[in-house]
Amino acid sequence: MTEFDSVVRSRCVVAPEGVGPRSVGIREGRIEAVDDYDAPMPAREVTDLGGIALLPGAVDLGTGVHEPGRDLAECYRSVGAAALRGGVTSVVAAPAPARPPVTCADSLQVHQRAAAGAGVDVYFLGGVTLGSGPLDLADLRAAGAVAFHGSLSDGGAPDLAALDDAQLRKAMAELATLDAVLFVHAEDVEELGTPPVSAEQRPPRAERRGMERVIAAARVTGARTHVTPFTAAECAALLAAAGSIGVGLTAQTCPHYLCLSAQTPGAEPIAHVCRPPLRSEANRKALWSALLAGDRSQITTVGSGHLPAHGLYTLEWSLSALWTAAARRGRGLAELARWTAGAPADLLGLAGKGRIAVGFDADLVGFDSTRRVPVPASDPGPYAGRELTGAVGPVWIGGHRITDVTAPRA
Repeated sequence: MTEFDSVVRSRCVVAPEGVGPRSVGIREGRIEAVDDYDAPMPAREVTDLGGIALLPGAVDLGTGVHEPGRDLAECYRSVGAAALRGGVTSVVAAPAPARPPVTCADSLQVHQRAAAGAGVDVYFLGGVTLGSGPLDLADLRAAGAVAFHGSLSDGGAPDLAALDDAQLRKAMAELATLDAVLFVHAEDVEELGTPPVSAEQRPPRAERRGMERVIAAARVTGARTHVTPFTAAECAALLAAAGSIGVGLTAQTCPHYLCLSAQTPGAEPIAHVCRPPLRSEANRKALWSALLAGDRSQITTVGSGHLPAHGLYTLEWSLSALWTAAARRGRGLAELARWTAGAPADLLGLAGKGRIAVGFDADLVGFDSTRRVPVPASDPGPYAGRELTGAVGPVWIGGHRITDVTAPRA
């Protein structure tokens, strides 16, 4: 009988075929078998989680890493520790703001070396700048960029200036030939105040106008485009309309937009660091409706929006915050795993990530979906002092159980 390196059992394994009691056999870092909970599966190490759920490790898209004044490798170690505490096993790092910004193959290699000690799998987005030409984008792709990111305003400030329509179309045309996804911060610079520091100066119409520009360019070029972060629920109809005319446009939102609003008590300290800002309570509820529109929803992924360079620390608590709000709406763990793991991995074609299935990497997260978790009042993020539901741990990366996910917070 086959002996596995390790076996993880749970009465609540979230797998593609459904949620239920199963055993997961792991060999050489990959899932080699998924069988009944009580199936005989000899292994050198067996972990029985009982009623604690087993999720695929989250894949966080567009994670900010850089913190001013800190060594780059230290930034990656800090983000890696926060990711593990938050059930994230793969990080797709934003190209900017960063030092150096990931806008050429040489700077990408600097980040690749710095990320070697992160403790999680790290992938990279390449930055689209005003001067990005076909060779620049092709070189970034060849060097390992899994997708690209551009902004129509200050989404990558100060390293990615706002693209105009001609530059946007030019970049999209090239990325279409590379079969690469373009992430876009869609707030339109012409609709923002100067400087855009308050919610009143960053109105939903800026997002709407930006999305109209993105749809027009994507329709001409055929580029696959992912709007992130998507916050203005009134723009959900634009997303749906884009799909109806054959435009490959999807979107990502963040748990803080789903859990908090501009009217939420205690949310004021983070209101000015969110780009776009926290919006109204009515918008928050409508954003949930757009996310939960089933097969009609073009909001396919939910990412942390972690951006320490701007003072937004969300990575550690995003999974629990999202689950807290989703469970109140009667949603299940399968949806949680789809939004945070399966759909992000599929979007970027990350082979072996995002699912508990044979042949996939053994990136696994124990998740106690009923345990209440108090967020320390000293936490630098938006959930400080709040009580969430859903505790992360243990975590496996490539079949290796991480025994310490309590490294000091940034």
